[in-house]
Amino acid sequence: MAGEFDEGALLAEARERAGLSDFGDESFRPPLRVLLRSLREAPLNAGGRAGQHERLVASLAMRLAFHHACQQHPEILEEQIAAPLVVVGQARTGTTRLHRLLASDPGLFAARWWEVRSPAPPPQVLAAPGAPDPRIAEAHEQVRWILETQPVLASIHPWDAEAPDEEIMLAEHSFLSHVPESGAHLPDYRRWLDSQDFAPSYDYTKRLLQFLQWQKRRRGESAERWVLKTPQHLGYLELLFATFPGALVIQTHRDPLETIPSVASMYAALWGLSQDQVDFHEVGRQCLERYAWAMRRGLAARERMPPERFCDVWFRDVGRDALGQVRRIYAAAGRPLSAEAEASMSAWLRNNPRDARPMHEYSLEKFGLSEEAIAEKFADYRARFILPRAQP
Repeated sequence: MAGEFDEGALLAEARERAGLSDFGDESFRPPLRVLLRSLREAPLNAGGRAGQHERLVASLAMRLAFHHACQQHPEILEEQIAAPLVVVGQARTGTTRLHRLLASDPGLFAARWWEVRSPAPPPQVLAAPGAPDPRIAEAHEQVRWILETQPVLASIHPWDAEAPDEEIMLAEHSFLSHVPESGAHLPDYRRWLDSQDFAPSYDYTKRLLQFLQWQKRRRGESAERWVLKTPQHLGYLELLFATFPGALVIQTHRDPLETIPSVASMYAALWGLSQDQVDFHEVGRQCLERYAWAMRRGLAARERMPPERFCDVWFRDVGRDALGQVRRIYAAAGRPLSAEAEASMSAWLRNNPRDARPMHEYSLEKFGLSEEAIAEKFADYRARFILPRAQP
């Protein structure tokens, strides 16, 4: 496809699709250029190039629609995102399960997968909030294609177009996020990210959450606060708190000896959506480096922050007594656990047993990993959070 990763062609296609021309703030263009350069060099197959092209055009068209909506409805950016509960931890530490459990509280807002993939509604929905929303059907089709293309992903993650999911997919629309590196081998973009100021990414994520909250209210939904979730926040805790000053971080914990090969398995499957060949050892190396980098930053940030900003939750404790952990979280948040919320959470647990999905199988060796290498990279974290709980 000619011009599939050409900046000018992509912008023109997005403008034509959206029927709009004004992006407003164009600070997204420098990170977009770095991403495009990396995509041009990436080992993508034909389907991967087409898929990445479509994702970029859709994101740019969304930016146009969002800016237009804010011009028409300036009250969007007056929405308050008050004191969110934010689930943060390494990937594969039970963040999704805990997030969805908390989100079953009817008093909390959560961003659904279809919302984070397509935050801007089509004009007919914007004009009539009760109209059928085609974004939901489109999201179901996207999930169907993902699981049909890489069936192993069904054992790794509970894909659901209408369930709560990560706001990192909102950050993706800023072109400053770790989403691209999880979906393809993009070493130059990945290295470039490490030296960037992510404040624009967090600012844009907040604005999109305001947009989603405004849409929810127009649909008649109500809640007191949000529950968010993204492992990426671990490397940017100070930015997270600067963006959401009243946030409570719920940090999930699990031994990296278990999580790193598991997340490598997930990345390998995601890379396989767009590449014919996946270097498993390279995937393992990148996952080890990225999550160790995030953990070092997270530990350092926690040393500079008041401990009451955090509530620590261990993976196995959630498995043994999920509602007990919820009570701990709500106590830390100063939020009563209502009878209605507890009943809703109990129903969610009954309806979403982990053993309803295939078991996820993975190994250290497949990804060129060793317990010794992981233990060395995570020595400080394991000494503080993992090893003390392993003692008799």
